[in-house]
Amino acid sequence: MTGRPLTDSRPHPLDEHLVEHVQAALTEYLAERRADAEAVHPRFAEAADALREFVLLGGKRVRPTFAWWGWRGAGGHPDDELAGQVLLDDELAGQVLLAVSALELVQASALVHDDLIDASDTRRGRPTVHVSFAAQHRAEGWLGSRDRYGLAAAVLLGDLALAWADDLLHAAELPEPAMRRARPVWAAMRTELVGGQFLDLFGQVTGDDTAETAMRVNRFKTAAYTVERPLLLGAALAGGSERLVQAYRQFGADIGIAFQLRDDLLGVFGDPEVTGKPAGDDLREGKRTLLMALAMRTAGERGDQAALSALTEALGDPELDAAGVDRVRQVLRQLGTADQLERRIEQLTESALAALALAEVAEPAATRLPELAHTATRRRA
Repeated sequence: MTGRPLTDSRPHPLDEHLVEHVQAALTEYLAERRADAEAVHPRFAEAADALREFVLLGGKRVRPTFAWWGWRGAGGHPDDELAGQVLLDDELAGQVLLAVSALELVQASALVHDDLIDASDTRRGRPTVHVSFAAQHRAEGWLGSRDRYGLAAAVLLGDLALAWADDLLHAAELPEPAMRRARPVWAAMRTELVGGQFLDLFGQVTGDDTAETAMRVNRFKTAAYTVERPLLLGAALAGGSERLVQAYRQFGADIGIAFQLRDDLLGVFGDPEVTGKPAGDDLREGKRTLLMALAMRTAGERGDQAALSALTEALGDPELDAAGVDRVRQVLRQLGTADQLERRIEQLTESALAALALAEVAEPAATRLPELAHTATRRRA
């Protein structure tokens, strides 16, 4: 894989305060909800602890960050500088922070369910939720199938995360006009996310490896709820203009898709020590990514049967070893697909920035959003 070196993914100084406050908001909220779980039963409280750990021990808080800057860019805060004290002193800013933190619980729900659907063993270098609960079942010597128990527990905790996300959004004491504008954005985001997950699953079982389907999955499974909808949520909370909303929409869709394309590349070429997932997991899971769709199309157009066979044999092979992953990497380089995807990421980033430049985005968001775009699309993990 060639192209420009990827940038460091550490938080920008302006966002360090934001991430800290999101973390604090989630910590406090999940502690409160644990008490509710404890009232049901101590075992349910232990399960809620597993969800709390999953939420608090990982993630870059990308979605709340985009939502926050979407709000600021729409004129949601008059100050030019973001300092930690601003969030503590400004009641409205604090409530917006609480609302956008709910996006992390949506993300948790998606990841728990996605890991289950893909039968992934690890996430962020740790056992996935369904694997952890299956291991607990085995260690305790409980009745029935440990795998079915792990599956069922993960489904329920993913559902719990989504329910608590709704609760946290509405716990933010924001003005009713702001919430009225935000509700349709939130509702659309949840439907698109589940729809994208379903399309991904459907594509795997039907063997649909077209580039068009891969892009549709990217659009709804990742792009919409990672960048586009968080930005639009921020704009809705601030009462942003229709022109700004349209700019956010294109910027968010393009950067969100580029974000997923980077993820596709990392799924095959990434360093497991950095990504927290074994290299080649997307291949073993049979994911019909755009990377693989373009590679198969190119191999077919060239009549390269050896390359096509290598790709089709690897895709969906749960026993694919490191040598098999290396063979796929070689084929992707020979076909030029990795470079093709790099160019597409650059094109999407450029079109996103061009769309944003046409709108009147308030500072410092006008400067920060392009920086976030580059960070999201050039990351290593």
